[in-house]
Amino acid sequence: MAEALLDAMESALRNSDPSDVWRFGGFRPFLHRTNELIKMASAIEPINAPLTVYDMDKVPSNLDTIAPQQQDLFEATRANLQILRAYLMNRVHPKSERITELADFLQANLRRAVLRRPERESDVQDTVEQLLIGRGLAKGLDYDREVGRVKTSVKEVIPDFVLLQINTAVEVKLIKETTRLAAVVDEINADIRAYGQQYKATVFVIYDLAGQIRDEFEFRRDLEAVDGIRVVIVKN
Repeated sequence: MAEALLDAMESALRNSDPSDVWRFGGFRPFLHRTNELIKMASAIEPINAPLTVYDMDKVPSNLDTIAPQQQDLFEATRANLQILRAYLMNRVHPKSERITELADFLQANLRRAVLRRPERESDVQDTVEQLLIGRGLAKGLDYDREVGRVKTSVKEVIPDFVLLQINTAVEVKLIKETTRLAAVVDEINADIRAYGQQYKATVFVIYDLAGQIRDEFEFRRDLEAVDGIRVVIVKN
């Protein structure tokens, strides 16, 4: 129900004119429904999350508010729903399981989703993003691309993708040349140290065009010995 209500809010914005300052005028029904969902969930078990239940008798109507107030209430309602959704999803489906499912999903689908031989890592990244979208993830809500800058003592690094609700980075590596494998291993080890400062887990997607990873089990085992690391190896 929380998912459906968020979808309805996104649909309401998509179907309105972005230049219309009054497009947030339908905030009140969404706020009322969100209140109901929070109360329903709280009746099952106490919710340990920063959620706000509004007193509807004190919430003004769209006729008694100006456009900025309507937007504030709409955005506050959406944030409330996102927190509720993340909380419920984590209760029903623990993050560790969802990270494993993500890695398994990419392992099973990435190769057949690549229609042309990738020339750059960005080609593989584009395919990964299409798979995420096909899985029902929305950019800016469920995932983001090339955001989440992490500062280290030496440099700043940016993961290719961030899965926001499970606090997971996804990093894509492409091996085209026979000499690339050692560099990829060094990059992964550096990324593990960097991303581990900010993200619960990191999924490394390695697209091996050159056939350099001969023993996948050993390669994966050595890297996955670090807590929170998953490795997906795809051969062309």
